[in-house]
Amino acid sequence: MLTGHVTWLYAFDIAHDMRREPLKTVLGRPVEPWLLATDHRVPRQSFFHRPQTIRLPPLESALPGGGSGNLERTLKILPVGGLSLAITAPVCVDSLSQLVPWHEPPSLAAASAMRNLAQMVVQDIREHLIQPIDFPEETEAYTVFRLDPPCDQDAMAWLAQHRREVAALLTQELDAERLCAEEVAETTSRYLGYYKDDLLVVDWDAALLLDRPGPAREILHVLELANLQLCELEAYDRLLDSAMERSYTDLSRRRQRNGALLRKLGELRIDLSRLSDELTHAGKFLGDWHLARVYEAASSRFHLSDWQRVVDDKLKTLDDLYQTLKHDQFNRWLLILELVVIVILVLEATLVIYPLLHR
Repeated sequence: MLTGHVTWLYAFDIAHDMRREPLKTVLGRPVEPWLLATDHRVPRQSFFHRPQTIRLPPLESALPGGGSGNLERTLKILPVGGLSLAITAPVCVDSLSQLVPWHEPPSLAAASAMRNLAQMVVQDIREHLIQPIDFPEETEAYTVFRLDPPCDQDAMAWLAQHRREVAALLTQELDAERLCAEEVAETTSRYLGYYKDDLLVVDWDAALLLDRPGPAREILHVLELANLQLCELEAYDRLLDSAMERSYTDLSRRRQRNGALLRKLGELRIDLSRLSDELTHAGKFLGDWHLARVYEAASSRFHLSDWQRVVDDKLKTLDDLYQTLKHDQFNRWLLILELVVIVILVLEATLVIYPLLHR
C-alpha cells in the first residue's frame, strides 16, 4: 500500500512588478512568510528565499482515484509579480500505476479553476501591483507525487526495483512495459536523496518524492520556486519580443524622432534587468547544499539556464539598440552644435567685414 499526497503546482505571471511594502491579507486570509523547517543540518546564517504565503480554507472534492477528500490550497506571491498556487490531496493506492490518472487534477483544482482564483488574487491586491495582468492566461503546471518512504528497504534500492514503474508514472504511461530502456533511464536519471529513506526523482512534467510530510515541505518549496521561475522567464521572453518588435516598427516609421522611444527603451531595459536579477536570486539556496542540488535537478529539467540565456541575449539586443539610438542622438546634437558654431562664426565675420565694405 502506497500512501501520501499529490500536489498540483500552478504558476502565473500576474503583474510587471510589485510594490515593496508587505501584504497584510489576501482574499481575507492573513499573509505570513514561508518558514524553513529542515530536518538536516544547515548553516545558521544561510540565505533562503521566503515568499509571502497565504493558506486558504480546504475544499471537499472528488478525487481522481475515486472517493473524496480535502484539497489543501496554498498561495505564494513573489515580489517580481509571480503567483504560485499549490493544491494538495491525500492519496492511497496499491501500486504506482494507479497514480497515473492523478496527473489530471479534479475540477476544483483544474487549470481553469486556478485561473479564476488567480484573477481573484489580482483584483484583491491590485493596489500593490505595478501594471497588473487582469486575466492571467499563461500558466506553468507541475505535479509532485509525495509518498511515504518504504519501511522495509532503502529508497535507492526501492528505485532500482521499481525504476520502470517510476518512469511510467512520470511520463504518464499506463503500460510500463511499453517504455524502452533508454526512456526509462532518461526519465529517472535525475534522482537524489539525503537520508537512506528519502528519494526525489525529477522529470520535466512531474516528480516523485519519497519522504515524510514535514521534511518534504522544503523539497516541494524548491520545486515550486523553480516552476515559478520558468513561468516568469517565459513572461519576460514574451515581453522582450513585444518590446523589440515595437521598437523596430517605431524606428522604421520615425527615423529622426526617437527621443520618446529612447526614453521608453531606457526604462524597459532597467526594469527588466532588475527583475531578471531578482528572479535569479529567488532561486539561490546558499549553504543548504541538499536543497541546492534539488534546485539544480529541477533547473536542468526545466532548462532554466537556457531560458535565462535567451532572456539575457534579448536584453543585450535591447541594450545594443538603446546604445545605438543614444549614439545617433549624440551625433545629431554634435552636428547641431557644429552648425551653431558655423553660424556664429559667419555672423562674427559679417559683423567685421560689413563695416569695412561700407566705409
